Amino acid sequence: MSDPEIQPATESPTPAPAQARLSRGLQITLALLIVVVCLELGLFLLVFPWTDYWTSNYFATFIPQYFWIWESAYFKGAVSGLGVVNLLICFSEIIRLRRFASPQ
Repeated sequence: MSDPEIQPATESPTPAPAQARLSRGLQITLALLIVVVCLELGLFLLVFPWTDYWTSNYFATFIPQYFWIWESAYFKGAVSGLGVVNLLICFSEIIRLRRFASPQ
């Protein structure tokens, strides 16, 4: 039984070239922003725990009973590991950006 009022589904219209360029530009801008933020945060988290300022900030002295955790090399290593993860995200975004360099 075929109902004559039911129309077959049509494909959605493709975006206009100007809209596609705008979308591509926004994707590139967002990817560059992610690269910059992840690079800065990653480098900060990688280096800062091993400086003298690490133990003289507000959070280190907030609860004096737990200061030994703040000074622990394991905790500093964990924070530096988060910095490495941020740097890996940064480099993966840089590699992903290469696809925008090729003409489409």
